[in-house]
Amino acid sequence: MTEGSAPHISPARVTVMNVLPGTPPFRIVEIDGEMVGKATSMTDVLVIAAEAGVTIHDLDDSDEVRWVGGGKFTWSAS
Repeated sequence: MTEGSAPHISPARVTVMNVLPGTPPFRIVEIDGEMVGKATSMTDVLVIAAEAGVTIHDLDDSDEVRWVGGGKFTWSAS
């Protein structure tokens, strides 16, 4: 594989992982590769990031947030 054909990997500091089952379902939030919290909504992601000193200006910007297993509207384990 050449460098030009390598997939794009987001440089985002914040990663929101797959939805996990629970009551309510939740997603693990990582900052710089370390788990920092569990989110049940977009608001939780913003609060968790802010508490860790990371400001998110745009949840749709892949350079700010990497969404794994669904985007910002995916909050149910189905």
